[in-house]
Amino acid sequence: MDRNTVIGFVLLALLFFGYFYYTSQGEKAAEKQKLHIQDSLNRLKPKVDTTLKMSSGSDSLNAKRDSSTAGITQDSVGKEQLVTLENKVLKITFSSKGGQPKEIEIKNFKTFNGKPLILQDGSFNDISYAINTGNNQSVQTNDLLFTPSAVQTNADSSQVINFLIQTKTGESIEHQYILKANDYMVGFNIRLNGANRLFPQNTVNLLWKVKAGQLEKDMGWETQQSHISFVENNNFDFEHIAEGRSDDKKFEAPVQWLALNQQFFASAIVAKNNFAGGEIKWDSPKDTSLHVIADATANLKLDVPQGNDAVIPMELFYGPTNYKILKSYGNQMFNMVPLGSGILAFVKYINRGFIMPVFNFLASKIASYGLVIALLTIIIRLLISPLTYQSYLSGAKMKLLKPELEVLKTKFKDDKQAFGMEQMKLYKSAGVNPLGGCIPALFQIPIFFALYDFFNSNIALRQQSFWWAKDLSTYDSIYNIPFNIPFYGNHVSLFTITAAITSMLISLYGMSNMQDNSNPVMKYLPFIFPVVLIGVFNRMPAALTWYYTVSNTITLLIQLVIQKYIIDHDKIMAKLQENKKKPKAQSKWQERVAAMQESNTKLKSMKDKSDALKKKK
Repeated sequence: MDRNTVIGFVLLALLFFGYFYYTSQGEKAAEKQKLHIQDSLNRLKPKVDTTLKMSSGSDSLNAKRDSSTAGITQDSVGKEQLVTLENKVLKITFSSKGGQPKEIEIKNFKTFNGKPLILQDGSFNDISYAINTGNNQSVQTNDLLFTPSAVQTNADSSQVINFLIQTKTGESIEHQYILKANDYMVGFNIRLNGANRLFPQNTVNLLWKVKAGQLEKDMGWETQQSHISFVENNNFDFEHIAEGRSDDKKFEAPVQWLALNQQFFASAIVAKNNFAGGEIKWDSPKDTSLHVIADATANLKLDVPQGNDAVIPMELFYGPTNYKILKSYGNQMFNMVPLGSGILAFVKYINRGFIMPVFNFLASKIASYGLVIALLTIIIRLLISPLTYQSYLSGAKMKLLKPELEVLKTKFKDDKQAFGMEQMKLYKSAGVNPLGGCIPALFQIPIFFALYDFFNSNIALRQQSFWWAKDLSTYDSIYNIPFNIPFYGNHVSLFTITAAITSMLISLYGMSNMQDNSNPVMKYLPFIFPVVLIGVFNRMPAALTWYYTVSNTITLLIQLVIQKYIIDHDKIMAKLQENKKKPKAQSKWQERVAAMQESNTKLKSMKDKSDALKKKK
């Protein structure tokens, strides 16, 4: 390994840490700007005292509500009824109050502590809209008791339930839900009779409230991996959810769907004919004891078709952010799986085109995901082995040229420019690329970041154990520290330690084979990077740190094999000497550099003569 190889890996580390710094700073700046705008808007709003001063005011409000619902024929039972639909993957409990889903259970998954995975529990989630009840009055549907129908099971095993409400003047609203046999997407149709009277402006102002509760072990990391996702004007985009922050997003263009997606699960609402616009606001509570990632409230506009009878077709998604499942819906929901974004968005194509297919193929043949990751690592290392070989070959060549470089250093002493020019001439005459060790390391950067996103978002790794790691999708802890250590955390991740140790061994071995290790700073690099790595990677998924451990081990073995058994230093030296004898044609750039060097040499010579004459005088 040569100096340029070390520089390459240092650049890799700097880019890695720079990526996190850039991401965090960008989010903080955006949050600060939005808070500033919101504060400005709040100053412009008139302050209104909404406190009810007297009990008669409350009675007045209740009376107004009663009058607005007077024209509605509600369920004769007079109380909330619960109806459950269930397929192989979902269990949905519907409420007659508002005719909407109340509790959502994802059946084939558990929370990090082994409890049933309840995605929505009815404490916050809501789907509602206002309808006209005459005399300039309106009422929200979530205040009304719909009449549920009997559950209908179709020949394809899909289930249908309808919730009906009617006005005394003949208008009706029906909420129809369709649950297919093995699907996370729920059909949701709003059927209207008398649509032009229920919605005089031909617009439904839909309220959608959804909550993301803690489902994974590391709540802070889960929050960091959660987003508000949407397709606006046919383009996918997302907004970060920041821990302890509130935020909002306005939609000026048509929106196809909107989702609150956590690290591995999502709740989404889809409008088949698009939402005309709207906004969403979300809040991530600072109090972690609530175990809530975020609460989101969206106000969305839906156009009502002209005429007396109308149908507004929608869908509701409750399920895992599984790339294959989401892609089957054909509406860009697969983009919720964060396989590459921001300045490194291009790595998603590496994940989708190579890493994911290879991983899925190996997982279909091998039960242990730890072994799958190890085999994936070996395949990747084999594919980049030509680059690795070229890097070590370049290092070997430069090491053999070290004696000649020492002669040049002695000859030119403090004249660094002249030494640099002669060094480049030596490299060119010997056929050595001084960047031969740096470039291969840089080519590995996209693969590294692709795997970072892949292991963070791959739900297949969730709650899969390997050796001491109980869940490869989160950190492996062999010891929980009773207090928090800055930059490190409150636990000890063994895979992170093995990754750091193997990284240090690679650096130490590389330093021992460097052609120039006189720089004292370079001597400390083998220890600096592993220490930083321990701090950064301690809360990373065990899958990533296990991959890094395997990759480092393979790298160390490859170094030993190449250096001891593949690279023939005598042949390389003979080749270098042969290259020196060959005539070298200079490019125009090299000619200009040579001319510049010659001019600088003459100027220096003239300056030395002038200084010598001044001393004699």
